[in-house]
Amino acid sequence: MSISTRERLARIRVNAFLYFRADWLARLIEIFGSAEEILKQNADTLAREAQMNPSTAAHFLRDAFAIDPEEELEKTEKYGGRILVPEDEEYPRALRELKEAPVALYVLGALPKENQACVGMVGTRKITPYGRRAANTLAEGLAQAGAVIVSGLARGIDSVCHSAAVRLQKPTVAVIGTGIGRCYPPENRDLARALLKHGGAIVSELPFNKPPNAFHFPRRNRIIAALSEVVVVVEGEAKSGALITAKLALEQGKDVLAVPGPIDSPQSAGPNNLIRDGAGVVTCVKDIIDYIPNPQLFDLQAPPQDGAEQNAQEQDLTDVQKRVLEHIGSGQVSADQLVEELGLSVPEAAAVLFELEVKGLLTCQAGLYSKNKF
Repeated sequence: MSISTRERLARIRVNAFLYFRADWLARLIEIFGSAEEILKQNADTLAREAQMNPSTAAHFLRDAFAIDPEEELEKTEKYGGRILVPEDEEYPRALRELKEAPVALYVLGALPKENQACVGMVGTRKITPYGRRAANTLAEGLAQAGAVIVSGLARGIDSVCHSAAVRLQKPTVAVIGTGIGRCYPPENRDLARALLKHGGAIVSELPFNKPPNAFHFPRRNRIIAALSEVVVVVEGEAKSGALITAKLALEQGKDVLAVPGPIDSPQSAGPNNLIRDGAGVVTCVKDIIDYIPNPQLFDLQAPPQDGAEQNAQEQDLTDVQKRVLEHIGSGQVSADQLVEELGLSVPEAAAVLFELEVKGLLTCQAGLYSKNKF
């Protein structure tokens, strides 16, 4: 099915009114027969026929005509992207079947193919060392197995998951809460470029240059859930935004999984509560793959044996980092011991330990560092 150029431009216009749910926009299109026809109405007619508040109808038309759809197309294409509507063949089937399917979808990069399993991974921006280790280990394992990580390019868990896939040069999809012409947070600009370089995609339903706004992010979460076979919550407080994604996934009939965490950690309250209420428990990559319907259809490979993910990551280390890990072995050491036993300077030892902890290879308790499995 295809639509005319004029109807496509009209869809881009009506999509610019961000205070309607997408299913409300679809309802308007159904009432009037097309987006083009909607835009021929005045506010009074629109309000009467759609049973809408007159001031809302006026606001809707004002926003729709404030945007230049041809300019939106030109900017998007110049940026290397495209704007999809549900009638387009490339428009993801999972979104087309969604009750609140985006009326217009801005896309950079390559969307996952039908035979690629997608796993939503979400969590807090206030990431802990444990959350960083868990997110990195699971995302790396899933990417190695052939799954596509879907997340939101936010600080914290999202960034760690995207980065894990990028390091392995595997595709990952970022569903963002701004227009594709912006990068938020700005420090993720290099990550966004690398994501596209390695076959991933950046997706938004917002106009090209739309800046971040608090209410944009909960809306985009339904797209993360819809594109995913299952959704994994790694860390998040009891009222974390990640739980909105979990709720939307459940409403869409998707399985929600959670990574258990310390009972005294506020950032594990959300996942622990989900598990208490029936979510699947994640302790390894296989736990996630087991929840993917018919994984063989997606050509997922068996996850590596215990320790293989960590060994693969350890290959991408500096000589000093490798020496420190080898020296620690299965025991525990302090920073002072490394200085004395390996002949490192205090600043050098501190830097190496910090880098290895950030990579999720070490954990520190009471000043003693040890290698971890998760």
